[in-house]
Amino acid sequence: MPSYVVRFFRYAPDTRELEVTFVSGRLYVYEDVPPEVAAAFRDARSKGAFFNHVIRDRYVYRDITNEYAG
Repeated sequence: MPSYVVRFFRYAPDTRELEVTFVSGRLYVYEDVPPEVAAAFRDARSKGAFFNHVIRDRYVYRDITNEYAG
């Protein structure tokens, strides 16, 4: 999954949460993401473009970067 923007992501279907780690090191959880959106994200050729057009600014999110720091 090479991407210039997204380092890693995982989806929890039971909670409908999409956790995204960016190349910058920031870590966010996006809430109530439908499974079909998560699947399309997984299959997208450009993770960054998909994220910007479909996920960013469309789902409630939490910055959890500091929860994993140090």
